[in-house]
Amino acid sequence: MTSGFKSPRLQTTKSKTLSIAHATALTEQMELVFSEIEDPRAARTRAHLLTDILIIGILSVIAGGKGWEDMENYGLSKYDWLKQFLALPNGMPCPDTFRRVFERINPKVFERCFQRWVQSVVDTVGAQVIPIDGKTLKGSYNRQQGKSALHLVSAWASEHRLVLGQVKVTDKSNEITAIPALLELLDLAGCILTIDAMGTQTAIAATIYHAKADYVLALKANHPTLHRQVKDWFDQIIAQGFEGITHSYDERVEKGHHRTEKRQVWCVPISQLSPLYNQDDWVGLKCVVMVVRVRHLWNKTTREVQFYLTSLDCDARKLGQAIRLHWGVENGLHWTMDVTFSEDACRIRTGHAPQNLALLRRIALNALNLEQSLKRSNRQKSNRAAMDNNYMLTILSACFFQYDVSKSACQ
Repeated sequence: MTSGFKSPRLQTTKSKTLSIAHATALTEQMELVFSEIEDPRAARTRAHLLTDILIIGILSVIAGGKGWEDMENYGLSKYDWLKQFLALPNGMPCPDTFRRVFERINPKVFERCFQRWVQSVVDTVGAQVIPIDGKTLKGSYNRQQGKSALHLVSAWASEHRLVLGQVKVTDKSNEITAIPALLELLDLAGCILTIDAMGTQTAIAATIYHAKADYVLALKANHPTLHRQVKDWFDQIIAQGFEGITHSYDERVEKGHHRTEKRQVWCVPISQLSPLYNQDDWVGLKCVVMVVRVRHLWNKTTREVQFYLTSLDCDARKLGQAIRLHWGVENGLHWTMDVTFSEDACRIRTGHAPQNLALLRRIALNALNLEQSLKRSNRQKSNRAAMDNNYMLTILSACFFQYDVSKSACQ
């Protein structure tokens, strides 16, 4: 008789596992990062440690959690593992505990801790082009309280795919007031900041220039006189073929996603133009730039003309790259927040919870982007972290072991 089918011997490989001692060391590093945050609860109600709540919240969001119930579910699912390096004196916090804590944590202190952590990481990778742009958390409105949706302005290091900082736009205000507050948080020396038309303001340009950084500011119709002057000048000079005009030119053609895009960049020193409207108010201004984008899609062709003011030298290739990298904040940050983390669908809207939870998502995004050993999408990395404790520790190691203990003291 035959013995039946023989099961092939499974070839297993022993993956390198990270020890509990390693997890404990990571926990200590994370505690240092957030040591400035004060527990907002009354002493008699502190059944759970603030550090436990913060760490479980971060791990949950990295693993794809969207809210308070997900934090509890993650904690209960991983309780035996978490208990090995977290205190958890009274078991796992309930969803209401997570909610109450994140509603009341001071968001400015939380953001300051985040910014110091990011600065420590950025010191090792060196941010260069930093787009600054705003995003509205569409689900954070509250009609009953007459509260509009939260709007955040973020700084994004496109080349390294890291959120460098965020600032809330105050009610009845706009990005013009939030951008200077964000700039104060950042070490800008040597960087190139790109900002859309809302931030094209003389005061913002001066702040960037005095911080020993450079700016590339979009010029649109919110500065009607200056915009019309620059547009008319370029129309005239292009018709003349730039004859006798010192300028720099660069051209790029890219294909992908069923479209072809041709980008032409012209850069001209301001010395070649007649005096611009209120030119002296633009501190450090050296050049004006025109970018023409022609996109050929399967069903139509579009043409867009955009103008910029910059403190950089006349180098169309460098300026074209900086302007192109500005869109990284839309694709790498805003799109990812909505698609991977479902930010716009989140209806958490009480207290400081929307702002603090948004910061947790940005911590998670940075952590996922810093981990490079698994060449997958952030969604797949998140799923892997939810299922594999060892990979979760790998993600945390990639970001929190870079934290400089000397920077943990309050500044």
